[in-house]
Amino acid sequence: MENQELIKQVTEKAEKWLTPAYDAETQAEVKRMLENEDKTELIEAFYKDLEFGTGGLRGIMGVGSNRMNIYTVGAATQGLSNYLKKNFKDLPQISVVVGHDCRNNSRLFAETSANIFSANGIKVYLFDDMRPTPEMSFAIRHLGCQSGIILTASHNPKEYNGYKAYWDDGAQVLAPHDAGIIDEVNNIASAADIKFQGNPDLIQIIGEDIDKIYLDMVKTVSIDPEAIARHKDMKIVYTPIHGTGMMLIPRALKMWGFENVFTVPEQMIKDGNFPTVVSPNPENAEALSMAVNLAKEIDAELVMASDPDADRVGIACKDDKGEWVLINGNQTCMMYLYYILTQYKQLGKIQGNEFCVKTIVTTELIKKIADKNNIEMLDCYTGFKWIAREIRLREGKKKYIGGGEESYGFLAEDFVRDKDAVSACCLIAEVAAWAKDNGKSLYQLLLDIYVEYGFSKEFTVNVVKPGKSGAEEIKAMMENFRANPPKELGGSKVILSKDYKTLKQTDAEGKVTALDMPETSNVLQYFTEDGSKVSVRPSGTEPKIKFYMEVQGEMGCRNCFASADAAAMEKIEAVKKSLGI
Repeated sequence: MENQELIKQVTEKAEKWLTPAYDAETQAEVKRMLENEDKTELIEAFYKDLEFGTGGLRGIMGVGSNRMNIYTVGAATQGLSNYLKKNFKDLPQISVVVGHDCRNNSRLFAETSANIFSANGIKVYLFDDMRPTPEMSFAIRHLGCQSGIILTASHNPKEYNGYKAYWDDGAQVLAPHDAGIIDEVNNIASAADIKFQGNPDLIQIIGEDIDKIYLDMVKTVSIDPEAIARHKDMKIVYTPIHGTGMMLIPRALKMWGFENVFTVPEQMIKDGNFPTVVSPNPENAEALSMAVNLAKEIDAELVMASDPDADRVGIACKDDKGEWVLINGNQTCMMYLYYILTQYKQLGKIQGNEFCVKTIVTTELIKKIADKNNIEMLDCYTGFKWIAREIRLREGKKKYIGGGEESYGFLAEDFVRDKDAVSACCLIAEVAAWAKDNGKSLYQLLLDIYVEYGFSKEFTVNVVKPGKSGAEEIKAMMENFRANPPKELGGSKVILSKDYKTLKQTDAEGKVTALDMPETSNVLQYFTEDGSKVSVRPSGTEPKIKFYMEVQGEMGCRNCFASADAAAMEKIEAVKKSLGI
């Protein structure tokens, strides 16, 4: 039986979109949905409001309160404008940066937002075309703006778009501003509350002027230009997967001195439908397949792919058998930091006030590298806004030299406050050149890190539990882990448990101490005697519970990788058994 109450609710809500506050096209589409006997589409579009959360908006594009369109984007921008005017009321002129990616409607949403900001008396710097997210972050800082937004759904499927809000330090908003903006957005009752009529005098178009300054700054990240000069003809394949990376990454690589960069022609076409891939996500092997095929054809040494908003990068290189292998986010993060620390040490650049940052679910091997080099390593929650927070807290006192996360994001500089595929692509190419200088391939460099610091393998299991009953099951699973934490994992004793919801950690003797974190989070972590780590958390966006597993091992020599990997996989299976997954 159909839920008549729900249909009544969505009908009433949809009818409010048949007023002159909404354009004729939108009204016609709402009418069509209302008249359709099958109410599925109507329910999906109106059963709730697309929520402006701590990460902004993200949703499927279309008409309705639960969709990305000029009205939901408009409400977000009007709410943000209201919050900025309250927060910076003493400033003679509030200013913001507006950027966007390659997705369908991204330009429309960006121009709509620029008009709304300007209608509210806020000065807007609007990029002339799509640009990488990190450049938008840079522009906020460079232009001295109070906020900025980027229209992007990162690596989501083509049906999606999104809206991310940033603060005056160039980082995504954190407390208390996130909650303050959400309240203001929720106060926008209808389209009639949104000031759509822009003031052109307050909108300034930016582009090449910022590109040049940003790229010059990215060039300062280079540590060993001589190594690049010696290997300037190293063949590199890069793909932007139809996204914003094409605007700057080939140019940045050229500025760094790489003269033999090949791009995938079919994917150098701006297209929000991402026609050449199943998903524009560089974490998926399939997204890199065209680039790898080109690399095989021309006998290249390195493959790089950035996601549509060019904040994350996936890489591939040849193993010792000449086969192309993908390097995961933990491994790239490890190579970046290993390279930076080794070079800083060799060049006598270590002053004793350096620090680097990783997220709590990223490999612990990075901490081993930092400890051995006497560099402070900080742990933070998942998400680059937390890495940006650590940089902000130490600004002017300590030197940030790099930070990253397992989900393919790295930031080598502090003039940007979000992960940056532009500098990351250039830096990994430099690492490859430096490895060549030392008589090894990038893959052999990775193996040598394992030999020196110990082997580590990471493995993630997603347990999907759909629907309302699924959400209850996930909640019960978390409660059960809290009440009955595992005593052993894969046969090794648990010696430390961390609960980020209570901000308490318990050691093997049962001693409880406080965890120093900025806020609570529904994450549990277990550390064992043999160096294994398990992190458990429910996904914030999907009906699943995630288990991040990391097991340690030894790798006596480069040729021992296969056996170390097999032993680690056995250990992971044993850990899964202990967890009952």
